[in-house]
Amino acid sequence: MPQLPEDIIDRLTQMERRIQQLSTAVNTRPALNTVSDGALSVGRAGDSPVFRVGKWSGAEYGMAVRRQTGELAMSLYNGDGTDTSLQPVRFYDVHGHEILSDDIAAGGIARPWLNMLPPQDTAVARWPQTTATGSFTTIAMSYNVVWQPNMRLLINTRASSGATGQVQVLVNGAQWGGVATTPADFDSSGPISSDFSSVYNTLLKVEIQAVVTSASGTVYANPVLMYGRQT
Repeated sequence: MPQLPEDIIDRLTQMERRIQQLSTAVNTRPALNTVSDGALSVGRAGDSPVFRVGKWSGAEYGMAVRRQTGELAMSLYNGDGTDTSLQPVRFYDVHGHEILSDDIAAGGIARPWLNMLPPQDTAVARWPQTTATGSFTTIAMSYNVVWQPNMRLLINTRASSGATGQVQVLVNGAQWGGVATTPADFDSSGPISSDFSSVYNTLLKVEIQAVVTSASGTVYANPVLMYGRQT
């Protein structure tokens, strides 16, 4: 067998050692889907990143999503530079107005501020009313923009002494929920339409109707709770 020069043997030994070192490094390097003590940004070079997550200011880690035109759309950071503070989730319109955020102190929604029903008149004689017999008559009506597929509506009902009556609700001209006989409350929850996509972001007409079912008298109805909800 021919003798190989010692320098060739030495080189082969060195190559084998380097291959082993490279193999060890490949098998022990951090996962490529993990960013430690840094930040990941996605976007066009020279523009504000459309997506950024990771190290923020100081010790804080956060996240932000921008429109491709640069306006901030969503953020998750506090800005105080600590890694212990609670971070609100905020959504912004194209002009930078905060349109939705959560309350990091108590939970729930911080913005927008939602309408609440004001206290209603407790004097039954001043409630919406009718003396009509024979057929239902609209005694109260409202319009609301549709954002959610379901609704709950609670109405107190009463009748004058010795009289009886019924109360029902129409939604966009169609009966919704059941019929309450005085003095039982009308309390109903359910879909506002069989085809929600057709009424989304349109005006919803809600009517309270009543009828006297005795020979004479007065029927009263007073809405005390109404809100939209999910399916």
